[in-house]
Amino acid sequence: MAKWLIGLTYLSSLGSGVIAGIFFAFSTFVMTALARLPASQGIAAMQWINMTILQTLFSFVFMGTALTSVVLGGVSFMRLGTPGALYLLMGSLFYLAGAFLVTIVFNVPLNDALAAVDPGSSLGSKVWQHYLTHWVAWNHVRTIASLASLASFILALRRFP
Repeated sequence: MAKWLIGLTYLSSLGSGVIAGIFFAFSTFVMTALARLPASQGIAAMQWINMTILQTLFSFVFMGTALTSVVLGGVSFMRLGTPGALYLLMGSLFYLAGAFLVTIVFNVPLNDALAAVDPGSSLGSKVWQHYLTHWVAWNHVRTIASLASLASFILALRRFP
């Protein structure tokens, strides 16, 4: 097995694991804590989180893992039938569809809608209640998909010759 492929699989494993951990934290306690605050405070806090997260290492890891997953998905598709290839393909698809695409299609539009409201307004409270229900549900999907991606990449590494 080519060393670059093994290295890229390790990077994708680490990236999936880091992202899964972040999503897991939001699913298990961050959003619960924000939901217990008065709506205006929860909205304001989440607005700041959404602005700040884009300026951190999170973006690099999130986008970088998507990029490595595209490469690994392509390589694994061309090598189907070789040891570990199916797990590479599965890991790539779990991350790309379940973490990356779900974020873009579902979570980002909800973040944008929340960013557009005044935290102290009645509209803000309505958007917040919708946000809490839907954003958190899609975040659970992202968490599970990232964990499945991590597990698949680990299984691929175990199968490499």
